[in-house]
Amino acid sequence: MKRHLPSADRRIVILTGLSGSGKGTILKAFEDLGFYCVDNLPVDLLATLSELSMLGGRRYERVALLVDARERENLQKLPAMYRRLKRKYPVTLVFVEASDEALLRRFSETRRPHPLGGGRRIGEGIRREREIMAPIRHLADTVIDTSRFNVHELRKFITERFQAADRRPMLISVVSFAYRLGIPPDADLVFDVRFLPNPYFVQGLRRYSGRERKVARYVLSRREARGFLRRVTDLLAYLLPRYTEEGKSYLTIAFGCTGGRHRSVVLGDAVAGALVRRGYRPKVIHRDIDSSAGA
Repeated sequence: MKRHLPSADRRIVILTGLSGSGKGTILKAFEDLGFYCVDNLPVDLLATLSELSMLGGRRYERVALLVDARERENLQKLPAMYRRLKRKYPVTLVFVEASDEALLRRFSETRRPHPLGGGRRIGEGIRREREIMAPIRHLADTVIDTSRFNVHELRKFITERFQAADRRPMLISVVSFAYRLGIPPDADLVFDVRFLPNPYFVQGLRRYSGRERKVARYVLSRREARGFLRRVTDLLAYLLPRYTEEGKSYLTIAFGCTGGRHRSVVLGDAVAGALVRRGYRPKVIHRDIDSSAGA
């Protein structure tokens, strides 16, 4: 049988993740981007749909396939199926999740039972699903945590990340975070800035965030901070054009400190400013700036 080589525009997204995490909203966003979308696809049909996408007409040029816990025992086949497809086709596995608190709130608001609850508490269903999904999450190319998104923000996020690469430059996100609250799951590059003196322990600075000029002056007055900033900026100047050449459509650069309010915020803003001066348009997110994570 003659093998057809897929065009560079063809793309297959396998969407999966936790119940209540917003997969339906994300699938709708893919549909708005022109993807041919299939909800609740049986795992056994993944190979058939992937083959159709590669050999079919323009209608199947970009496909998003949602597979989730409704597949029950068949879901165990997904990791092996994905590995086989990855060797043949331009497939991306996107895993969607949220914190237990967010999932419990959403199930409470909708009053829907958890698909794996089996008549038990919602929390037990969430725990079981996390266990079942762990091997699939490990394989994911992209993990999206929707805990802090509302519906409109989530749709915008998907649009920015997955619309056709020829319609926009690479999307760069600069994120500051608190190590106590976990590394952002979608981070591509992570920089630990806890080696810098902490304004939290300086009288008159603790209650201010890194967005305040006095805090930024304190952090950037250190020779090691300026050296770090220079080296990271040079590294990104080297990496970004090469990521673009390889077709990478988005990059998340994360800076972490203990509490996510001071050092990581200052360095995140400084690096974003340096990128702007080089012609990029980064999006800056200070994830934990209002948290109570402490120093």
